[in-house]
Amino acid sequence: MPVLTTEDRLVAQIKRLKTERQAIILAHNYHYQVGEIQDVADFLGDSLELSQKAAQTDAKVIVFCGVHFMAETAAVLCPDQTVLLPDLSAGCGMSEMITAEEVRNMKAEHPGAVVVCYVNSSAAVKAESDICCTSSNAVNVVRSIPEDREIIFIPDQYLGDYVTRKTGRKLILFNGYCPTHFRIMASELEASKKAHPDALVLAHPECTPEVSALADQVLSTSGICLESQKTQKKEIIVATETGILHRLQKENPTKSFVPACSWCDCAHMKVNNNLEKVLWSLEEMRYPVEVPASIRVRAKSAIDRMLEISR
Repeated sequence: MPVLTTEDRLVAQIKRLKTERQAIILAHNYHYQVGEIQDVADFLGDSLELSQKAAQTDAKVIVFCGVHFMAETAAVLCPDQTVLLPDLSAGCGMSEMITAEEVRNMKAEHPGAVVVCYVNSSAAVKAESDICCTSSNAVNVVRSIPEDREIIFIPDQYLGDYVTRKTGRKLILFNGYCPTHFRIMASELEASKKAHPDALVLAHPECTPEVSALADQVLSTSGICLESQKTQKKEIIVATETGILHRLQKENPTKSFVPACSWCDCAHMKVNNNLEKVLWSLEEMRYPVEVPASIRVRAKSAIDRMLEISR
């Protein structure tokens, strides 16, 4: 008989507990979670896809292999289900740059403005917003707003800049950003393009405008994955968090993927990234993520409006 590895045993125990708990494992994304987590997940997706999946599932327990704001989103959409985050220290630098009070201050300065909130934010910030968006639907969300309305876009200034360029709408931006994507330098991408002159260059809209300008296409993580499958190019330079490479290579074994920044990984996103933590979470039902009703109802309204546009 073949000898089972430690990973095999952990996976077997996780599968058993998933059945017993009537649980589902959601993981973000092709990206941010290491390969062993991606492989054990029931569903992989970007922020929009995970929001949609959480809203649709009838599982009693949702184990969220992502960060706190994503687990909060699942808890907002699924108040009658248990949402577990394997490690409570899984945060997000961008999400932590903005507070509900700062949103209220911006609204006071621009009365009547529509607040569009990137999903990479806390439930409390979403509760102060009119509609959420993700990197894959931000352009459509902004286009859905009447042209005579001012728009406050929070918290990512670089996604906001990208949306401005795509829609022509003048947005009131907050000065937040993703610390990981900010580290991707235009000079490094230029060097990669010189070393791989025939490569397709794909960048995430959280990158700086200087990096985005060097890309052939600017796409969400799911968009990057879809375009990587469609393209005839055999080399692809990818300007986003390096965790995406596992999924890209797995889905496209005959293609070569080059990170625009080989050291730009998100430590926050990966703190709950091993099988032991997922197993412990299912065994001990830890750590439950709950959102107070006073925040949940208002945050859900903003998320629901996003999901309606994305159907």
